[in-house]
Amino acid sequence: MGLFSCVVILFLVMDPLGNIPFFISLLRGIPHAKARRIIVREHVFALLLFFFFIFFGRFFLDMMGIQDPALSIAGGIVLFLIAIKLIFPIKEGIFGDMPSGEPFIVPLATPLICGPSAMTTVLILSSKSDVSFWKLSVSVVLAWAASLVLLFYAAAIERLLGERGVMAIQRLMGMVLTAIAVQMFLTGLAQFFGR
Repeated sequence: MGLFSCVVILFLVMDPLGNIPFFISLLRGIPHAKARRIIVREHVFALLLFFFFIFFGRFFLDMMGIQDPALSIAGGIVLFLIAIKLIFPIKEGIFGDMPSGEPFIVPLATPLICGPSAMTTVLILSSKSDVSFWKLSVSVVLAWAASLVLLFYAAAIERLLGERGVMAIQRLMGMVLTAIAVQMFLTGLAQFFGR
């Protein structure tokens, strides 16, 4: 698997375009300059999480006896629940009642930037023989940087597309995430039953 393929896969599962509505709604009311600092800070936390999974993810999974099928099925279920709330928004928001004040690690760094599907993808890529540690590390950093740039300008993108445009992207990304979630779930079942 080439570097470009790894970057594209990671970028798609990080889903920065689908995250734009969440970042905008969660950072609404916070001064623009401070909101941008929060976006950078949360991306740094997410990058640290990615590298934690690159270095120690497999060790912790093996220690707890969690196999790849369980990881794929669990990631698919969580992603499916998020996708359903994207398609059918609820009044409380996708993550329900959140503490007042600015977000800290949850839900921006995780599960929005470094979510279950992204963590699972990193673990799956790290287990492939043709994906070296350096290739995976560079892929994560490049996909992360692309996400940072897009979300850094989330407010400008919202102004460009308008509220309805952002809502349309949110619903569309919900449909895409639903398909990814179902595929993760089916892949986990297929691995479990040995097909």
